[in-house]
Amino acid sequence: MRVPEIYLIRLWHSMRAAIFDLDGTLADTSGDLIAAANSCFRNMGCSALLDPEADKIVAFQGGRAMLRLGFTRLRGRPPPEDEVDEQYPLLLEAYEKDIDRFTIVYPGVRGALENLISAGWVLGVCTNKPEALARKLLIRLGLLEFMRSLVGADTLPYRKPNPEPFVEAVTRAGARVENSIFVGDTEIDRDTARAAGAAAVLVAFGPAGEQLRQLEPDAMLAHYDELPNLASALVK
Repeated sequence: MRVPEIYLIRLWHSMRAAIFDLDGTLADTSGDLIAAANSCFRNMGCSALLDPEADKIVAFQGGRAMLRLGFTRLRGRPPPEDEVDEQYPLLLEAYEKDIDRFTIVYPGVRGALENLISAGWVLGVCTNKPEALARKLLIRLGLLEFMRSLVGADTLPYRKPNPEPFVEAVTRAGARVENSIFVGDTEIDRDTARAAGAAAVLVAFGPAGEQLRQLEPDAMLAHYDELPNLASALVK
């Protein structure tokens, strides 16, 4: 029997979506990211220029940010962007070869995703990691099965903090932006949610920790066990 279109429209209007950043939000990927950057420096005849613990925050800002920091430490000045652009594909190649050696899913993630889905939420990922790498990592971590959508840095012509990737992730998941939240770990994630008109949730357990509270997100997440109730409070 064909479902009347009016019921499908009502279902779409009532669907709630939780969209997640990946690096630093669902998993601590900093160890593998920094290892990939350091491999670039070693191939240039340098020692490891980034520290897996001290430089976690920079790792979550992306590959180019790590390269800029390493070159700046090496030479005492910021590098030209063409040098960063030259090394960036080599960093991605090294990262893909060893994408999950040190990466750890944050405590409570799987339970929170299961509980959200049981409560009728649809889930997705919006990341500035290239889509193919994000998909590979989510598969390795056993998290892709929870996601209805995945939008990466190269899925669209735009990247976060442009709101379009987030809007696309929500749409592909089958919901509307006004019924959605974005869970992230950086100012970029907050700005993306704000630009899209969605609620911004920032995690308090990443390297930036409680400092993110200064960004005045709609909510702070101390542990993933809290997310189902927090999400339901933000989107009725």
